[in-house]
Amino acid sequence: MSVKEIANSFSMEAALPYLILAALLVVVGLAGLILPALPGPPLIFAGFFLAAWAEDFAYVGTGTLIVLALLAVLSYGADLWATMFGAKKFGASKRAIIGAMIGTLVGVFLGLPGVLFGPFIGAVVGEISVRRDLQGATRAGIGATVGLAIGVAVKLALAFAMIGIFVVVRFL
Repeated sequence: MSVKEIANSFSMEAALPYLILAALLVVVGLAGLILPALPGPPLIFAGFFLAAWAEDFAYVGTGTLIVLALLAVLSYGADLWATMFGAKKFGASKRAIIGAMIGTLVGVFLGLPGVLFGPFIGAVVGEISVRRDLQGATRAGIGATVGLAIGVAVKLALAFAMIGIFVVVRFL
């Protein structure tokens, strides 16, 4: 073994705990794309930044990290846009949108049924508080739920783009 190989093996051993933590951050971040209580895109970015730092930015540099940060920020904008788009298309008020977001947060603590029905119920309650029309409130609930689903899909797409960029830059 050469001196350089020995030095690299020591640095890899030192970086290993950080790389494991980075991988955990990415996995938790992926869960956060679906579970609104976790900030998914920032956790994914933090994992990639930590991995780059642990390897002394030898493979992943500033340019790549800037692109990954922009994608993380873009995912929030896309999520907000999709929620508003779905709600507006179905005639929801601002209260219905806020209700959908609150319903989503509360739904996380109620398991899978809460995650699925929380946004709808929150939007309906929010819309009923504005106008007493149950049919319009139901339509608003459907719109807000569709918008949230589109937002999750866009966030997932951007997150997998982040993962792809990191993997290509790091390993190819």
